[in-house]
Amino acid sequence: MSILLLVIILGIVEGLTEYLPVSSTGHLILATELLGFDAAAWALFNIAIQPGAILAVVVLYWRTFWNVATGLFQGDRQSYRFIRNIFLAFVPAVILGLALGNYIELLLANAVVVGWALIIGGVAILLVERFANPRDCGGVSAVTLRQASLIGVVQCLAMIPGVSRSGATILGAMAFGVDRKTAAEFSFFLAVPTLTGATALQLYKHWDDIPADQFGWIGLGSLVSFVVAAIVVKAFIAIIVRYGFAPFAWYRIVAGSAALIWLAMR
Repeated sequence: MSILLLVIILGIVEGLTEYLPVSSTGHLILATELLGFDAAAWALFNIAIQPGAILAVVVLYWRTFWNVATGLFQGDRQSYRFIRNIFLAFVPAVILGLALGNYIELLLANAVVVGWALIIGGVAILLVERFANPRDCGGVSAVTLRQASLIGVVQCLAMIPGVSRSGATILGAMAFGVDRKTAAEFSFFLAVPTLTGATALQLYKHWDDIPADQFGWIGLGSLVSFVVAAIVVKAFIAIIVRYGFAPFAWYRIVAGSAALIWLAMR
């Protein structure tokens, strides 16, 4: 397979899975292995194309970001609560990411960990869908201090490849009483500082390790991930409001089981 085709496929996988509760990192690792490439050699590439998916949320929700920014200067309480909630949920990931960064990197090419995490995460989704009692809380700014803090703690589980950052934050939010739509949007907005920080840290630490011929591929992969993520985010809210998260849970269980079987047989 050509490098061009691999880059396009990885860009599609990143954009398709970043905001769905199925783990983008896990899918990128499995996709790289499945296509016959060394996942470790492409780990930095997979991190470097995340800004494309981040930008998709900024563009799609530009009006929300603009209203919050202008609201801060106008003393709007909802705008302050919006920033407060995102900040509180962001802090645990910063602390744990800096403390355990080296250990996390060791897992980034472990496809077996991804397979098991996909299965366990799928079961967790089914349990939350069955037993959680979320209620309409009125948007991200209406999330309580306690809920925002707990969502941030749960997000840290996503440092294990295959867990899914969006899945952890959305299901964590629902488990703490936040409705599906608000939980999904909270996850989208929290992704902006979380993914930006994680990407910047990894690129700062490993900039010299990126092969010179990969920079052009990173630009292309980022562009592909942006386009695909923009399409996915717009459709995701409608899907979960109507069908819930169970379809994603069963997909995770099937995909994780298939991955483990394939890894054992190859």
